[in-house]
Amino acid sequence: MTDTNRQFVLGKRPDGKPDRDTFELEERDVPEPRHGEVLVRTLYLSVDPYMRGRMRDRESYADPWEVGDRMAGHVVGEVIESAHDDWAAGEFVFGEGFWSEYAALDGDDLTPVDPSLENLSLPAYLGVLGMPGRTAYFGTLDVLEPDPGDTVVVSGAAGAVGSTVGQIASLAGARVVGFAGSDEKVRYLEDDLGFDAGINYKTTDDYRRALADAAPNGVDAYFDNVGGPISDAVFTQLNVDARVAICGQIALYNEEGVPTGPRKLPQLIAPRAHVEGFLVFDYATRFEHANDRLRDWVANDDIEHRESIVEGFANAPDAFLGLFEGDNIGKQVVKVAEPSES
Repeated sequence: MTDTNRQFVLGKRPDGKPDRDTFELEERDVPEPRHGEVLVRTLYLSVDPYMRGRMRDRESYADPWEVGDRMAGHVVGEVIESAHDDWAAGEFVFGEGFWSEYAALDGDDLTPVDPSLENLSLPAYLGVLGMPGRTAYFGTLDVLEPDPGDTVVVSGAAGAVGSTVGQIASLAGARVVGFAGSDEKVRYLEDDLGFDAGINYKTTDDYRRALADAAPNGVDAYFDNVGGPISDAVFTQLNVDARVAICGQIALYNEEGVPTGPRKLPQLIAPRAHVEGFLVFDYATRFEHANDRLRDWVANDDIEHRESIVEGFANAPDAFLGLFEGDNIGKQVVKVAEPSES
């Protein structure tokens, strides 16, 4: 094991879209775990759109980072040294860590990872079995509550959350339509994930017409990862008693002054639509149940998953920035290192 630990910190607050200068790479000594902690060597690091909000100097559901703070994110790693009774060197763990090669983490906050499970790999614990999978699970089943025959529309459908939402809705018997940002992604939705229709929003001039063609009976449930003009179009085609789950608004995250767009509230009156913003952390007491079901679905080939792997710890900022360019299909993950036994 090296004595040097590289880590990324917030170098400055971005004005609009972040760039490489937003991040600063530092070298520190590898930390020693105190009582109750374990030293974790990062193998895979998650980058997620919500991190953009933590770069702002304002309160939200997640505390903002200060300039100079370590960038935080979920990791899958290997225990190198343990000062916690429940963990031993060589075990694999999942939990909240940092954009760093090594971190001393509270052992009580870590979850075991089994790298031998069929149809699962270590990065899957950052995607379908991690926060994105649980977000899709509760947002679909608890907020949208799709019934057989419903039409469910998903924006950001080829991403980690949206791809799982569509498949869970399909398992519930719904017709599923997804918006994605390339022909390749649309093929992925339709050919690999079983979506009934995909819409390439980058080559579609009229979202409302494209949606009317793909969902001629209107929209019963909408899972919104994106916001912006796509959501404006979907709101015009909501059926009576439609349900809308507001999960993310990535189209607006880098806007300093958020554009108003068409006023949406009057469009909710006639369909008596229910719009609910939600946070996956509110369902923390049911995470284990959700993970059990997701694991079973993956093991039985009921749910497909994909990870877009960016190689190399130094490329973590590029992996994050790529989220706003639509580089990823499935979960965007940074591969930091190989397990010791490889």
